[in-house]
Amino acid sequence: MLHHISTDKFGPLGLPMAETIERCVHCGFCLAACPTYQELGQEMDSPRGRIVLMKEVLEGKLDWDTAQPHVDRCLGCLACEPACPSGVPYRDLISPFRALAQEKFKRSPGERFARWLSAKTVPYPTRFRIAATLGKLGKFFAPLMPTALKPMLELLPAKLPPKQSWPEVTPAQCERRARVALLIGCAQQVLDPDINTATIEVLSRNGVEVVVPRTQGCCGGLAWHTGNLDAARNFAKRNLNTFPTDVDAVLTNAAGCGSAMHEYHLVLAGTPDAARAESFRHRVMDVSVFLTKLGLLDKPQGFGAPLKVAYHDACHLANAQGVRREPRELLRTIPGLQLLELPNAHLCCGSAGSYNMEQPEIAASLGEQKARAVIATGASVVASGNIGCLTQLRVHLAKLGSPIMIRHTLQVLRDAYDNQGS
Repeated sequence: MLHHISTDKFGPLGLPMAETIERCVHCGFCLAACPTYQELGQEMDSPRGRIVLMKEVLEGKLDWDTAQPHVDRCLGCLACEPACPSGVPYRDLISPFRALAQEKFKRSPGERFARWLSAKTVPYPTRFRIAATLGKLGKFFAPLMPTALKPMLELLPAKLPPKQSWPEVTPAQCERRARVALLIGCAQQVLDPDINTATIEVLSRNGVEVVVPRTQGCCGGLAWHTGNLDAARNFAKRNLNTFPTDVDAVLTNAAGCGSAMHEYHLVLAGTPDAARAESFRHRVMDVSVFLTKLGLLDKPQGFGAPLKVAYHDACHLANAQGVRREPRELLRTIPGLQLLELPNAHLCCGSAGSYNMEQPEIAASLGEQKARAVIATGASVVASGNIGCLTQLRVHLAKLGSPIMIRHTLQVLRDAYDNQGS
C-alpha cells in the first residue's frame, strides 16, 4: 500500500509502522480471521480497515479521534497475520501506533481511572493480590461501582488460591540435560500459581534445572499492548538486566508474556538497550516448545481412565509465536487422553490482556462463544497455555453452568505424572 508517512516524525517506531503498511495489498483475506469484524461487520473494525485508518492518521490526513474507537476495539490477537498471504506483520503497527496514540486519544475519567488502576496493580503480584482481595468485597457493591470497574470485578474468582513461592534454583531430578530460566508472571502468581509449580515439576523430572530470578518483573505486555511505552520499556530493561545469559533458554508459560518478550526489540527500539533486546528475544521460548524439542525423559502414565481434553489455542501462542503443534504433542504423550479440537478455533476467546476490561461487550460475546465451543466437544477438561484465556474460560463456562475443568497444558501433564496408577 502506498503511503506518504514521514517516518522520522515518529522516532524509531516510524519505520516499522511504515513498512507494515507498505506490505498490505488490501486483499481482504484477514476479514474472515478477525474476531471484531465477525462481531461488528464493519470494514473499519477489520485489520485492513484499521491499517488504512492508521496510515491516514500517520500521514496527517485523519484526526486521531476518528481512528480511536476502531483501534481500541482491536484485540491484538494477530489472527490476521497467519491469514495474510502478503505476510503483513500487523504487530509492528498496532502496538507502536497505540504507543504514539496514548496522549492523543481522549478517554473518560472512568476509563482513565480503570487503566491507571490496572497498570498499578496487575503487573505487581503483591498489589494485585491486595486489589483482588478488596475486589471480592467490592462485588457486593457492584451496582454502586463505576461502570468502568464492573468488568474487573466480574473476572475475579470467588476465592484466590493460596500464595506460592519457588526456589531460586530447582535442580534436575535426574542427570541434568538443560538449564533454563523461567518467567513466573505477575497476574498468574495470584490467579493460578500452581501453573508455575507444575511447570517447574515437569521440567525438573525431565532433567532440567530451573532458575527463577528473584529480581524479575512483569514482562511489560499489558503496558506495551495498551500503549504505555515508558512502562513497557522499564519492565523490559529490568528483565534484560535480571535474566542470566548462562542458560539454554528463557522460558515462559503464559502466551501473552512470551509474545511481549519476543517484541522487546520494538519496545526498546532507538534506546541503548536495543541490541541487547534483539539478542534476548531470540532466547525466549514457550515451555511447550522447549520440552518438545528436548523430549520427555520421564513418560507420563495417565489417569487410570480415559480422559477427554479440549485444547484451546491462545492467540499469542498460536498467532504471535506460531506455536500450535507442541502443546498438542505433549498432551498426546499421556496414555488414555483423547485430544479434542474446538470449532472455529482461530477466533479469540476475548481475553486479550486487558481487553475484557476495556471492551466488555465484545469480550463477553467472544467468551460465551468460546465456552459453548468447548462444551460442544464433550470434553471434561479444557487446556490452554495462557492465564488470560484460562480466566476468560473459567468465567464463561461458569456462567453456562458447565463443570468442565480449566487447566494449563503443563498442569495436565504434571497431573498425569502425579496420578500414576490412580
